Amino acid sequence: MIFIYDEDASKEHLSIRGELHKYLIKVRRHEVGDRIDFRKKSAPELIYHYEVESIDPRHVNLRLVGSEESVVKHPKKLHIGWCVIDPRSVEKVLATLNEIGVERINFIYCERSQKSFKPDIARYERILEASNQQCGRSHMMEFAIYKDLNSYLKEYPDVKVFDFCEKELESAERLTSVLIGCEGGFSQSEKELLRSKEVFRLKAPLVLRSESAVVGVASRVLL
Repeated sequence: MIFIYDEDASKEHLSIRGELHKYLIKVRRHEVGDRIDFRKKSAPELIYHYEVESIDPRHVNLRLVGSEESVVKHPKKLHIGWCVIDPRSVEKVLATLNEIGVERINFIYCERSQKSFKPDIARYERILEASNQQCGRSHMMEFAIYKDLNSYLKEYPDVKVFDFCEKELESAERLTSVLIGCEGGFSQSEKELLRSKEVFRLKAPLVLRSESAVVGVASRVLL
């Protein structure tokens, strides 16, 4: 764990108890004198350095020893437009996308999205909170939900489209916004909407699931 989120960070003293106490002492085996870093979700650009002052069976007592501005994020911005799929499939790859450095995911109800699927943004944010603490990313990934493809394209007119086609992605250097379909791809009417957009595929000869395509594209662009 690179840091811990705590809205009390910045106070001169912190007292940690409960599950986090068990994790710090029994799993991470912190001792008196060790440094532990904290951030606030409300002010993620700052990191606070604490020193373990004392440990007892139920509490870890910490003292603030310093703070600094520390923004940790990918230097390149990537926004993904992702047609809505089963939220359980999103959850499986969300931490990976966060570690890769995806800045924003826009979930879109495309024609082949099952309308019963609803992105659970609160749950996604809990996953990202744990991921940030593990990978060191300072700011949370952003989310938005669009009712249909047309409304999404009005805000992202320059998006490039991942789909089944002949053209392979040659260079990802300038790719900052990409649209990826749900299982079954785009409908014929949606393909008409996307006719003027640049469409590409990856080199993989196999058919990718939607979540595999998202990870593959993000990796190609950001890593």
